Amino acid sequence: MATLRDVVTVLDELYDPRWADDWDAVGTVAGDPDAVVAKILFAVDPVQAVVDEAVAWGADLVVTHHPLYLKGVTSVAATTPKGAVLHTLLTHGIALHTCHTNADSPALGVSESMALALGLTEVRPLEPDAADPLDKWVTFVPRGDVEKVAAAMTDAGAGAIGLYDSCTFRSSGTGTFRPRDGAQPAVGHVGDLERVDETKLEMVATRAVRAQVLHALRSVHPYEEPAFDLLELAATASENRGSGRIGVLPETMTLGSFAELVTRRLPAHRSATRVAGDLDRPVRTVALCGGSGDFLLSTADALGADAYVTSDLRHHPVSEHLERPGACGVIDVPHWAAEWTWLPVAAREVVARAGDTVEARISTLVTDPWSATVIPSTRSTP
Repeated sequence: MATLRDVVTVLDELYDPRWADDWDAVGTVAGDPDAVVAKILFAVDPVQAVVDEAVAWGADLVVTHHPLYLKGVTSVAATTPKGAVLHTLLTHGIALHTCHTNADSPALGVSESMALALGLTEVRPLEPDAADPLDKWVTFVPRGDVEKVAAAMTDAGAGAIGLYDSCTFRSSGTGTFRPRDGAQPAVGHVGDLERVDETKLEMVATRAVRAQVLHALRSVHPYEEPAFDLLELAATASENRGSGRIGVLPETMTLGSFAELVTRRLPAHRSATRVAGDLDRPVRTVALCGGSGDFLLSTADALGADAYVTSDLRHHPVSEHLERPGACGVIDVPHWAAEWTWLPVAAREVVARAGDTVEARISTLVTDPWSATVIPSTRSTP
């Protein structure tokens, strides 16, 4: 049996709220952390139709990509559309949790899910994020106490590198010190110069857990005044987190054929897929960004993409892009359809990491706001 707190812990491990843009609103919107969660509905938009689907299915939690509220409000009255959504959720005991921009950039996130849905291989971030900033901790411990100190620092979050934990480097040496009046030394006596066989213990930790690591070190270190060095390491690029994705198709195809493949691979909708560029140009390397991604258009071009797929492209950026010699082709797809590809991935991972204590359903309601695409039967020349 899982609680809302348990499921949120899993979601936060996958899509850390610290990765969200500072303007965003992510996390739990409604729900009791101790409430039991057995059924989770995944959807793109927290709209009334999705909430009604959750009620009909008996869901305990709705996880959406888009937030219910992005700005502060003074009323959540049920007389407003968003207020009605919230009242329906609370009336039926259904929690709501949002993973928005914190789910855009990581592995198993929106852009990576879209890349895999389109069949790309060798997928990597188009614009890598900086890795979580790291501290390097160096402390000096009597040899008989080093395991205790290393374990405490590890429990506080130090010593994790990629898929490994408990990572340390240890070297031996001699520490010297002279306790002065008022000191209460764990080793030696006031006024005497002491020499102690010590181990130099080195570990890394993210800057976010600095306070916890320092507390752990001081709590278990046998010395009254433990010596340590704290070094801020230079920033590096993350290998698996960043804006957009770039990869390669299994085989080369024309831009026109690739646009048709994109349309087939994304969920059905009533909006339009738009293409800019020579439909006969060959396409093998593809860049993309789930959601609104015109800010990465020049990056895709610079990295040698043959085509760039995203949503909500504006006239002027695309027009100016196409004026450049050799500019990559551009495919504009509905925002909802691109981001829907994340739902099956997130649902699969949550169920697996929750130990199959929850059941997940993916909403197939088309909540794209555009209801039709009109194509003239006879085209006139301006």
